[in-house]
Amino acid sequence: RGFLLRLPPGYPFPVTHLSLGDISMGHKIIVGFDPQPGLIETIRSALPGEDLEIITATDDEALAQALPGADILLGLRLNPDLVPLASSLRWIQTISAGVEKLVSPALINSDIVITNASGAHAPQISEHILAMLLAFARNLPTAYRAQFDADWDYDTIARGSFELEGKTIGVIGLGDLGDAVAVKARAFGLDILAVRNRPTAKPAYVDEIFLPAQLPELLSRSDFVVDTLPLTPNTRHMIGAPEFAAMRDSAYFFNAGRGGTVDQEALISALQSGAIAGAGLDVTDPEPLPPESPLWKMPNVIITPHTSGYSPRVRERFTRIFLDNLARFHAGEPLANVVNAAAGY
Repeated sequence: RGFLLRLPPGYPFPVTHLSLGDISMGHKIIVGFDPQPGLIETIRSALPGEDLEIITATDDEALAQALPGADILLGLRLNPDLVPLASSLRWIQTISAGVEKLVSPALINSDIVITNASGAHAPQISEHILAMLLAFARNLPTAYRAQFDADWDYDTIARGSFELEGKTIGVIGLGDLGDAVAVKARAFGLDILAVRNRPTAKPAYVDEIFLPAQLPELLSRSDFVVDTLPLTPNTRHMIGAPEFAAMRDSAYFFNAGRGGTVDQEALISALQSGAIAGAGLDVTDPEPLPPESPLWKMPNVIITPHTSGYSPRVRERFTRIFLDNLARFHAGEPLANVVNAAAGY
């Protein structure tokens, strides 16, 4: 049997295997969100001539009705109470890289394979992080505020500027997003340090690899620290008071991963005391950030409302990932982007 859809070989994601004995040649697919125009037609065209039942179910009541007999769920959440209804479900494709809103003990103890959208968001999130970094380097927050007062404040704006070339960036979490940050930062002449969970070969665009136990050394040597960690039980509040104390008082901290990986009160304290120079935050804990949070008023903080993952092209990349996996699943081949549900990423 041939398939119309294939991405180029060398797709850089972990895989797992589902045998043809586990699936029928027809599929019942649940789309757990309001699909963009054309998505359902695109799914059908990926497997022409096959019996595809595609149902949109955006709330728990609709999901409860749709789950019996479904073998594929495309979405972000599955209420643990509904897992017993998912006896036919073999595969969940999430629409995000993070899976903390999906993974539950019920799913961990099931045979359902989870794959994520890693690769769909890295280009724009890495650009967002670099945009924040460049804004601090050229003192654009100060210039932007002065603009509204028609204030040609050359001295203040110029003296608050600096160059990136020759400085050091520390990336906490060298996954798909961390890789993209490192590659782009290298183009600006930055030295790259990175933390990775397991010892592996060092990519050419990274100067040094550290294990998690060596995080304090990375922090002490970095002018910029970028948090790209997923939120798991092991990473919750991984960056706290001791970590901010290990950073240079001239260093900037950036988070576009998950707000819960940072002890936000410790971050606020570090910013207020001058223990670090500033922060660029696309994620906070909680979200939305409450209006009374002091972070809103700090002149050395840039805040965006979890928008770094948006791009006009993100749906295109996500659809490619899903359709590639759909063809693999249909053929009983290994799936890409498989999540270790117990580990949370």
